Amino acid sequence: MTPVQKLAVALLAMAVSFGAAWQVQDWRYDGKLAKQAGQFQADLDAIGNAATAQARAEQDKRLAAEQRVTDSDQQHFRELSDAQRNQALLRDRLATADVRLSVLLAEDPASGCDVPATPGAVGVVHAARRAKLDPAHAQRIIAITDDGDNAVIALRACQAYAKEVSMRK
Repeated sequence: MTPVQKLAVALLAMAVSFGAAWQVQDWRYDGKLAKQAGQFQADLDAIGNAATAQARAEQDKRLAAEQRVTDSDQQHFRELSDAQRNQALLRDRLATADVRLSVLLAEDPASGCDVPATPGAVGVVHAARRAKLDPAHAQRIIAITDDGDNAVIALRACQAYAKEVSMRK
């Protein structure tokens, strides 16, 4: 074999070995890429599932809070309706003279029949004189107490809402 032929055979052997090495490296690289792509997809799936679960949990929390607020609104609406119904009933009874509002009259201490300075228990006060109020004045007093009752009910509703909102955070 001539030196040129030996060189050609050596170059050919070297080219074949480089090609084979290149092919092996390509297979190994493709395998690594496929493995990394599979791992990447698995990671994406896990992140997507976690995000979906978190969004579902947040939505469930929001729906539960909305349900509690709705229940609270219904309760306060019932309270307000009941109070308005009772107030209307009282106004009607005042208008028909079924019920009359009266006030205790303070007596002159010199007269011998005086009202005690300190308030006592709720109930009938013996030996105290009472004056019946004019129905128009009684209606105005009832209107004022109606406004107060409505304000108290609205305040309770606002407090319940604020408490619910603060619990959500």
